[in-house]
Amino acid sequence: MPVVTHEIVKSVMVRDVVQQLPGGNQVKRFRAGVLIAALSVSILAVGCGRSGSESSESGSGESATAKANANCTKEALQATEVGVTADTISVEVMADTGSPLAPGLFQGNVDAMNAYAKWINANGGVGCRQLKVEAWDSKLDATESKNGIINACKNDLAMVGGNSLFNPDVSVIGNCADKAGQPVGLPVFAALANDVNEQCAANVWVMQAVAEPCNGTNTGVRDLKAFVGATKYYQTVQPNLKGVFLVPGDLPTTIQSATYQIEGQKQAGVNWIDALKVSGRSEQSAFNTYVQALKNGGGNYAYMGSNDVAMTKLRKEATAQGLTGVDVWACSLACYTENFKTGGSAVDGTYVWMQFIPFEEASSNKAVKAYVDAVGGKPDSFGAQAWQSAMAFTQAVNEIVAEKGPNAITRPNLLAKMKTLSFDADGWIGKARTGQKVFSDCMAIMQINGGKFERVFPKEAGTLDCKPENVVTVKIDPAAAAANVK
Repeated sequence: MPVVTHEIVKSVMVRDVVQQLPGGNQVKRFRAGVLIAALSVSILAVGCGRSGSESSESGSGESATAKANANCTKEALQATEVGVTADTISVEVMADTGSPLAPGLFQGNVDAMNAYAKWINANGGVGCRQLKVEAWDSKLDATESKNGIINACKNDLAMVGGNSLFNPDVSVIGNCADKAGQPVGLPVFAALANDVNEQCAANVWVMQAVAEPCNGTNTGVRDLKAFVGATKYYQTVQPNLKGVFLVPGDLPTTIQSATYQIEGQKQAGVNWIDALKVSGRSEQSAFNTYVQALKNGGGNYAYMGSNDVAMTKLRKEATAQGLTGVDVWACSLACYTENFKTGGSAVDGTYVWMQFIPFEEASSNKAVKAYVDAVGGKPDSFGAQAWQSAMAFTQAVNEIVAEKGPNAITRPNLLAKMKTLSFDADGWIGKARTGQKVFSDCMAIMQINGGKFERVFPKEAGTLDCKPENVVTVKIDPAAAAANVK
């Protein structure tokens, strides 16, 4: 097989890169709020199965670690692969952190990976070796994202824990050469894969759920998954939900990804008054449009598909306009932030759903506690998913060592292992998930009051509600449906 080489190329302006993305989408500028909105409609940490935080043996990283450690001294350690020496394993975390358009956007991923390396090295390391983490700033730039992949291909065993929004060219992930010069590909354990090309790439393991079928047809009418578990809970608060879905409207892709969630909630029984675009650039006064839509339509439900900043503005404008008829104000994980806690009494009562055990319950799960403690008590939702991805990587490597010995750590072996990996983050995300791209049916719902997030469902701390009926399949063409969103 031919040797494939790759060169890092000079970056171009973010604006120019964005204008060259497939579909001719022209987006001239962004703000941090807009970019977060791009994620909020699909933010799903994965895991599936049952309520409870107990870890199954099949998904336990601890079991793999114990078995791997037993093999560490059976043979002299060798440099077995790119990024693997006798002493260290190197990985790259690539995240959008340094763009002036959104400074520090995914700094939580980098902080989490650095904290994870320090923590795991103090607890025995990975694959009989110490873990080294290098960070690559993808800068909200498609060229820098590709450069980061090329850098990892040349220097690291794998990419772990990354969040890069603009990553349309993943060819190097598919044909990166290993130490032997064979184009076997680059293992990627992504915290988030926003671009469908990365989501569906064969060598990418994704922490967050993937709604796409990834069957080679990612255009036109197709089956997509939508999470409705939280909707079903809201119907216990207000059985006849009637409301407005606020769609993150600054990027064509975020509008499209909202469409199958809107349809999923409709199938679950929500009567939509309207679905309206919201911009991260909007001042609070612009949210009067949405308040009036709720008033005029007799709405009792408002779902924020954007982020914490937009939800705060909506709640404050609703208060200013005297809107009192809404029984359920709801948001995704994008509102599970320290910033949202500062919204004051205006945001009280807002529901936020997530698919992992909340930070507030760190005492109930050792994986959550390890993360919260390692980052100095300042957890980040995106960082949590980076940490979970690092746990999955560690388990995969340790299973290789347990099965084949400490000198079997190679890219081909890691790529094979990720395809069958049974993983539950030691109970943090529910029972074991198997495979690279899994859609969770688990959830916990929190409600903010007095600047604190409090669990409302399921009642027992440290548990998740996991049921197949929490997920539905909708048949839709997101691009066509997006054209009808106002």
